[in-house]
Amino acid sequence: MAFMSQHKLLAIIDDDRVKAAIASAEKETSGEIRVSVSRFFYGSVRRAAERAFDRMGMRATQDRNGILFFVVPARHRFVVLGDEGIHRKVGQEFWDKLVAVMSGDFKEGKFNEGLIRGIGECGRLLAVHFPHQGVRDVNELPDDIDFGNKE
Repeated sequence: MAFMSQHKLLAIIDDDRVKAAIASAEKETSGEIRVSVSRFFYGSVRRAAERAFDRMGMRATQDRNGILFFVVPARHRFVVLGDEGIHRKVGQEFWDKLVAVMSGDFKEGKFNEGLIRGIGECGRLLAVHFPHQGVRDVNELPDDIDFGNKE
């Protein structure tokens, strides 16, 4: 699985199912959830996720409550990053739960299942601190999956 094209990544990640999971989760929370999928690269997945976080404008939400799921299928790795508004309100248990929910699926190469399960859990957990605001709640960041791959 060396250097995957965007076409191959799209074959691995079910764009429609993941976007539907984001939309569903965002009905529970005012938090903004994004997904970025990267082809294979050498180096730190965490640092690449941090660059994607900045490139994708994840800090542009009013409550600073954006979360990024950064996925590298070829390495069976992922990182979940949250903006400072989330960090002020959730503890390490929040991050541990998300990782636990996703890890088993990722180890088995079930990236869609892991992402969908993680996104759903993220919406439920974020709703405690960032409940959905009804008609006042606007979608501040796009739900499209990012295949920027320039990390």
